[in-house]
Amino acid sequence: MLEGIIVKNISNSYTVLCNQTKYVCTPRGLFRKQKITPFVGDRVRIDEKNSSIVEILPRKNELLRPSVVNVDVALIVTSLVEPNLSTLLLDKEIISILLSNVTPVICFTKLDLASKQILKEYQILKKYYESIGIPVFDNEHLKPLISYLKHSFVVLTGQSGAGKSTLLNRMDENLNIETKAISEALNRGKHTTRHTEIYEIQEIYFCDTPGFSSLSFDKYSLEEIKTSFVEFNEYPCKFRDCSHQKEIGCGVKQAVEDGNILPSRYENYQKIVLERKK
Repeated sequence: MLEGIIVKNISNSYTVLCNQTKYVCTPRGLFRKQKITPFVGDRVRIDEKNSSIVEILPRKNELLRPSVVNVDVALIVTSLVEPNLSTLLLDKEIISILLSNVTPVICFTKLDLASKQILKEYQILKKYYESIGIPVFDNEHLKPLISYLKHSFVVLTGQSGAGKSTLLNRMDENLNIETKAISEALNRGKHTTRHTEIYEIQEIYFCDTPGFSSLSFDKYSLEEIKTSFVEFNEYPCKFRDCSHQKEIGCGVKQAVEDGNILPSRYENYQKIVLERKK
């Protein structure tokens, strides 16, 4: 048997890279009975003669949206316009990534299409997210981003049409990954990436994935969601189990009023908690 990494997945077909050679395999039938699903990024053992994956090695982490494992960094590609920036979706992605034990990094795109007002708001967001420990880059200055990501396994995540595939094409002109314009009627990107695949670019392993527009937090507790808003932990509340909603003496609500917590972060926290309770 050979040991390698799954670098591409289309339906039930998995491409496994073993010692610089790629093998197209299918999972052994026992996996389905055990409800085990291989993902891109999995370290696996294969039976090369029968073209089958026979064992999945232990994972260090797992992302569900997108479905990829053993990730070092999740690069959240977020457009300012076309489709318009949604801080709610951005914060949902950050929470999902943090709760999966992965490092979140933001890359804003389409700055050239943004108005002066939107660019002003972008600068506020950039400064704030960096202040809470989340690195922020943009697609007009690729060298700092590439330098930061060097030697990492990076999954690209973000809304459809935000520019994930375009970003990879700019880093490696030989890729020619298909891209399309967004739907003007829906302000939503069209899905151009239809499967999950790993590309090696400048000593970085990038995992390109289909985009999405929604996330669910049903698997996480309200406490996990609360603590994933990392800056909230800096402001003590009167009650230890404070949910930062209507309690008296809430340090987080006071920090919002004092301008220490970005209002959109607190508003998005409330929306996510409300969705989780339904």
